[in-house]
Amino acid sequence: MTESEVAIVGGGLAGLQAACLLQAAGVDFILFEARNRLGGRILTVDAAGLPCDDGFDLGPSWFWPRVQPAIGELVAELGLPAFAQNSVGDVVFERMSREGPRRYRAVDPEPQSLRLVGGTAALVRALARELPPECVQLGAHVTAMALTGKGVELAVARADGLPETHTATQVIAALPPRLLEATVAFTPAQEAAAARRWSDTPTWMAPHAKFFALYERPFWRAAGLSGTAQSMVGPMAEMHDATTASGHAALFGFPGVAVEQRAALGEAALARAGVEQFVRIFGAAAGAPVATVFKDWATDPFTATAMDRIPAGHPVPGAAPWVSEAWRQRLVLAGSETSPSEPDFLAGAVVAAGRAVGGVLAKRGSGGGRG
Repeated sequence: MTESEVAIVGGGLAGLQAACLLQAAGVDFILFEARNRLGGRILTVDAAGLPCDDGFDLGPSWFWPRVQPAIGELVAELGLPAFAQNSVGDVVFERMSREGPRRYRAVDPEPQSLRLVGGTAALVRALARELPPECVQLGAHVTAMALTGKGVELAVARADGLPETHTATQVIAALPPRLLEATVAFTPAQEAAAARRWSDTPTWMAPHAKFFALYERPFWRAAGLSGTAQSMVGPMAEMHDATTASGHAALFGFPGVAVEQRAALGEAALARAGVEQFVRIFGAAAGAPVATVFKDWATDPFTATAMDRIPAGHPVPGAAPWVSEAWRQRLVLAGSETSPSEPDFLAGAVVAAGRAVGGVLAKRGSGGGRG
């Protein structure tokens, strides 16, 4: 059995930011991440689909510091360089197959979408460098939490198959509420209203997929296209230029195909259809990608549940409590979906983490710490 003052469950942006804030406050903590990597839904990969330091974002890619100060301030604090999403050139709309794609002059985006040099995983790497390695445990899936006289007992399933028990005075659950409700057993159980709120809260990215086609050069720019397109024909409904700051050229799109259809078609068929659509919209050069990469978040067991197979809109901030009365002195939620602002964005994860740590420190100062 191991123990800490605070246990953080989830090593995505919210969990990492919470860990850094606790570290700065001198609070003893441990972070459990079920995956074998940090970042959660932040995943930057190379042409082979493997995590890398300069690649393509299979999860969130953009941020808007002018209207989302929390993420802007964090990026600035970490000294991470950013660049503007390409918006130079015409946009394309594909309304129906019989009329073909049509080009339109783009309107300057406001606010401007920004991306991080090296991919969004640069944010993960920068935060992880701030943490003592012994305080971060990968391949550690928390499956149950039980209240005890002095805190919370967590059951941890290891990737090596060995179970572990960990005790903490307080817990920060930096997971999507729906995933938390589906994968962690609570003793005592959460009250019906809290459990229902968790399961009814849509998980950001969970029903979606992203398809990338990588090229030798961004040929669409020379043709006067921005790389932005929308389609009612499919398979992709929305497309963008995904070229990196270092010049690795790519286009990406969000398939507008339901989860069940994606599963029935298979990745290879979707990739072929995606390339064919890029050819229709961006020209013949799109037919010869050097590689394609596909990520279906609905098939990721540490992101999606069965309820995420049907898109359900965006989380709606509200004043109702996230946890049952019995748990309020020991458990706080910090997933992006629980943020009072920007709950579907990177900024929401930063805000939620700050709020969660503030609550932990307040309870600690009022006698809610050890003992």
